Amino acid sequence: MYEHLVIFKFNEHLTPAKQQDLLDQLLAFRNQIPGITDMSAGINVTEETANIHGYTLGLRVTFENLEALRAYGPHPIHQAFVKSLGGILDNVIVVDYSTDN
Repeated sequence: MYEHLVIFKFNEHLTPAKQQDLLDQLLAFRNQIPGITDMSAGINVTEETANIHGYTLGLRVTFENLEALRAYGPHPIHQAFVKSLGGILDNVIVVDYSTDN
């Protein structure tokens, strides 16, 4: 299996309602994109304000295999989500790794 971690930094103009809308869209991926075995996402509630650096939303997706992870990026639903981030995303961190250690 493979883990896909994404941490989003949105610009200051993003409303809490829009953050929730994006979160809902992400969570819907589980039932829309093949190969996802588990996922979680949420608004950052850390109390470690010295380390937040403005990142406000986190996503973790578990894929059944490397092929599923590779198919996720170009999937039309994922691409539509990525396109919707235009103008509201300041930065993003992505980490993918195998859980077969």
